[in-house]
Amino acid sequence: MTILPGGTLGMLGGGQLGRMFTVAARTMGYNVIVLDPDPDSPAGKLATDHICADYTDTSALEYLANTCQAISTEFENVPASSLEWLTRRCIVRPGARAVAITQDRIHEKTFLREHGFSTAPFYIIYKQSELAAALAQLNMPAILKVSRFGYDGKGQVVVRDTAQADNAFASLKNEACVLEAFLPLQTEVSVVVARGEDGQMSTYPVAENIHKNGILDFSIIPARIHPDIEQQARAIACSLAQKLEYIGVMAVEFFVLKDNQLLVNEIAPRPHNSGHYSLDACVTHQFEQQVRVLCGLPLGDTRLLSPVVMANLLGDLWHNNHPPAWENLLKYPNVKLHLYGKVVARPGRKMGHFNVLAEDTTAAYTVAQCIKQELVISQLDSTAAITSAQS
Repeated sequence: MTILPGGTLGMLGGGQLGRMFTVAARTMGYNVIVLDPDPDSPAGKLATDHICADYTDTSALEYLANTCQAISTEFENVPASSLEWLTRRCIVRPGARAVAITQDRIHEKTFLREHGFSTAPFYIIYKQSELAAALAQLNMPAILKVSRFGYDGKGQVVVRDTAQADNAFASLKNEACVLEAFLPLQTEVSVVVARGEDGQMSTYPVAENIHKNGILDFSIIPARIHPDIEQQARAIACSLAQKLEYIGVMAVEFFVLKDNQLLVNEIAPRPHNSGHYSLDACVTHQFEQQVRVLCGLPLGDTRLLSPVVMANLLGDLWHNNHPPAWENLLKYPNVKLHLYGKVVARPGRKMGHFNVLAEDTTAAYTVAQCIKQELVISQLDSTAAITSAQS
């Protein structure tokens, strides 16, 4: 079934990914209904309609099913049961099975191992008494990751001995965890892949990712890796999408070890932060691609038009909820600013991003770092001025 412009699409989740999907869909002529419990939902502000209700609210789901021709999701923690309920009534992409596997680290790691995909050595921990035996099999340090609802470095603790591991498990409220070897990395990369209902697949250029405090700071595209590693990453991403019987846009994050070995780290069943560069640097960006797959349209061209560096903007740059000095960013003619419309800025919260397009990644990365530094300095100056005025 092909859904053409004029149709109505549903989005479970109203954060920044849902917002960028909504912009893409409405630009292409579709109506969008967003379901999100937050009355200040960034996507809800731009949607045709915003249903402010819980993801398990049957009346809200029924309204979506009766009104929308197809429904997608912007994050993996939407209850799989809600997706299953909707699937019995309308088109839902991605499907509940794929989301259920990727929203739980234990299920995800087990799926990867059972299907022959290389990962860091790991052990599944259901109770504290299992830690000592698992730690004995791993070189220290290791990293303990909560199985569900961990993101951007949250729900992860580096441990160096059994005592630390016991304390970490307690700090994670004794929830089921994955204990994973902490490996010496060359770099981290990711691939966004799209798969249509007809099995057609397309990958985006590989992104090289630089993290700070567990949160993505910069993505560099094309990644500064050997072409063989790039081809391998793309092939693995496609294989994973096929094994999951995935229909939609998803991202696969990889570790590149110092010996050039490539390991799968995580799967995100949605567009990804590291794919935001595509908004300005590709023929078809990842959110238009999400619309295309959802509507049964042919996949768009994913060619890279320019080297690019994406930089995240976190709430740390906002002082008392006042935005940074944007003139320090907008003075650069080759920079594209994207803000997410979030009402409250908090440290570590993703408030927006910017893309720097240049002749090569070295030039783009230099400008991106300069902008970040200028925004930090301007905020420090602003804070000092306010403090001085108040004293």
